[in-house]
This record gives sequence, structure tokens and C-alpha cells, in this order.
Amino acid sequence: MKAFGLRKLTLAAACLLAAAAQAATGLTMLRAPADSGPITVFYPTDATATRVQRGPFTLTVAVDAAPVAGNHRLIVMSHGSGGSGWENSDLAQALVAAGFTVAMPEHAGDNWHDHSAVGPPSWKHRPREVSQAIDAMAADARFAPLLDGQHVGMYGMSAGGLTALVLAGGSWSPALLARHCEAHLAEDFPTCVGLSSELDGIALDPVRIAVARRIIHYKFDEDTTLQEGHDARIAAVVAAVPMAAAFDMHSLAHPRVPLGLVRAGRDAWLAPQWHIDAVRAACNGCVLLADMKDAGHGSILSPPVPDLPPRAARLLDDPPGFDRRTLDGVYAAIVRFFVQNLQP
Repeated sequence: MKAFGLRKLTLAAACLLAAAAQAATGLTMLRAPADSGPITVFYPTDATATRVQRGPFTLTVAVDAAPVAGNHRLIVMSHGSGGSGWENSDLAQALVAAGFTVAMPEHAGDNWHDHSAVGPPSWKHRPREVSQAIDAMAADARFAPLLDGQHVGMYGMSAGGLTALVLAGGSWSPALLARHCEAHLAEDFPTCVGLSSELDGIALDPVRIAVARRIIHYKFDEDTTLQEGHDARIAAVVAAVPMAAAFDMHSLAHPRVPLGLVRAGRDAWLAPQWHIDAVRAACNGCVLLADMKDAGHGSILSPPVPDLPPRAARLLDDPPGFDRRTLDGVYAAIVRFFVQNLQP
């Protein structure tokens, strides 16, 4: 890009950020299709924000307030396995402060209150739920006039990161996941079994590995169909600590849209070497937005999820030494990426 063009882009981004800085964050919920969950929406508003409680989280938002025009751009966020929109709300509010409107679909069968479809069954359905969220925003009389629905950003974390990679052009299959787990089950055990079991270095570990191997073979080995997803409205994607071992890495060599990545160096759930680092090695043109060397799998979440069960806490809580104050810089990098890649 010529220097003059870069200066114009930088100035435009600064103007958008400055214009949005005075807006508060609105919060509302949209109904979802019958086969999906509700959609949480964060957006710019002129109303006064107050402190509200959502589950274990306290947010400062204006509930159901009238939206105002920000930068006319929508970001759809895909939560991690067993998650919700609330633990991504600090990033959502950073995006709102830059003028974006953020829609978070609750993924059916894989959310905080329903684990019936965790893993590949949910992964197959998630890209369609992202598209349904865009459709819902376009159909809502409050938001449709304020948004350009043809230039949408998409962010996903963990299983949501898999969703992000699919919508950037990647393809995966349960059989590829089974092949990875056959080769690296002991080393990448949480990827392959989730929270159903764990290795603890005692005599029962070989039994746990044998049982997990049989279940994975039974459930996934024969499902070789490559799963893909495409929505032409999505123009930029960020994948944070993505589940990636199930991908055909050749499909990620040339993403169809700008693709930013966020890495956690001490990720104990999705070991970097088989997930985020494999994507980086395969992808031409991907941008590493943040390398959080001391971060764990859940360190990107803010506010952090309190009172997790012990097994989940070991995989999601911050490792010793991680400084949560660094998240401001990580979120700023994500915001800049979307500002730069979703400009008119």
C-alpha cells in the first residue's frame, strides 16, 4: 500500500474510534431459529449504562436501549465449547467502543447449560448459526438501517475458533480428528476427550487411553466427509486459540478473507503445536495478532469464568504468572484488525 493510502486508512480508523468513544454499550437479546439459541447483541447507544447481573457476571450496559450508528459494521462472535457470550463481553465492549455492533449466537447443544452436542455434532452446525445471526440482525428493524450486512467480521475462540477457520475457508472432518487422536492421544488428551476424563500419571492412565481410543474410533473414524462453510458476507475473521487438529491444513493455505490469529503459549487444552502453530505453518498471509506466551487456553476470556469445576479450572484458569492487564493490548490488536479490514 502506498504511504498516502496507509495514512488515509490510519486517519479513517482514528476518526471512527474517536467518534465511537462517547457511546455507551447497549445490550439486547434476539430470538433465534428453532434449531439454535438466543443471540446476545452488544451495540453503541446514547443511553446511560448501569450495572446489571448476567449469571455470575456484572456488566455495565444499557439494557434494550435504542441503538445509534457506530461504524456500520457487524462482528459475529462464536463462543467456545460449553460457553456463552458473557465471558467474551469485555472484548465485545472493546469492539463497541470502536463503533462495531457485536452479535453472539448461543450454539445449540454446546453452551453453558446444554452439552448434548459438544464436539463434532456442534462443529458441523456452528457456521450456519453464525449466518443465522447475520440474518437476524438484518431482519431486526432497530439494527438493519444502521449496519452494512455485506461486510461482516467474525471472531471465534476455541471451538468458536474452529468455526472461524471454517468461515475463512478451511475444511475439517471427524475422521481427521480421529487420525490425530490415534497418533497423539496421550500428548493431546484434552483435545480428544474434553472434560470427560483426564490423565494424572497413575496406573489407570493406560486404561483411560485405551477406552478413549475405542470411543473415538467408534464415533469418528468412519466420518470422512469434509465439513465446510461459506458466507460471502463475512469479510474478515479472527480465530483465537482455535481447535484445529481436525483440519485438512491444505485448506487453510490461502484463506478466502483476511485471517488474524491469537495464540496462547501455555494452552493446556489445545496444545499449540497441533492447533494454532499448525495453522500458522500452513497459512500464507495469516496475521498473528497476539502471542500471549504466558497465557492458558481460557486467558483470552474476560471477565474470567468463576467457580469452575476442578477439571475445567485446570484447563481454563490462568497459569501462574499470566498478567490479565495484557488483555487490553490483545483486544486492541483485534479491534485494529477489524477496523483495517472492514473499512468501506
